[in-house]
Amino acid sequence: MAEVTPTPDANDVANNKIFAILAYFGILFLVPLLAAKESPFARFHANQGLVLFLVEIALQIIIFILAAIVPVLALILNFLLLVPAIFAILGIINAAKGEVKELPLIGGFTLIK
Repeated sequence: MAEVTPTPDANDVANNKIFAILAYFGILFLVPLLAAKESPFARFHANQGLVLFLVEIALQIIIFILAAIVPVLALILNFLLLVPAIFAILGIINAAKGEVKELPLIGGFTLIK
């Protein structure tokens, strides 16, 4: 089960919630890094969004390579792309609720401190 860290400062959440939500929309993880540099709440969600973005790119590359080898396999593996989408929804919900909660499986990776 994902670990919930202590609730961040209420002012930080209120001022940066929209940036935290945007972090889960692909390359938009850069928005909180640029617009809310000093916000621990926004940086946490930017990190989660970055990790999620990298996982999705890796899955797409793997599926593309496997599709060249076994085209039928690509149809089946495309369903794997639902996992990052589900994780993005979970991240958006957490950010909207003002929570600092790690995503399942990938939440423990820290690329942005």
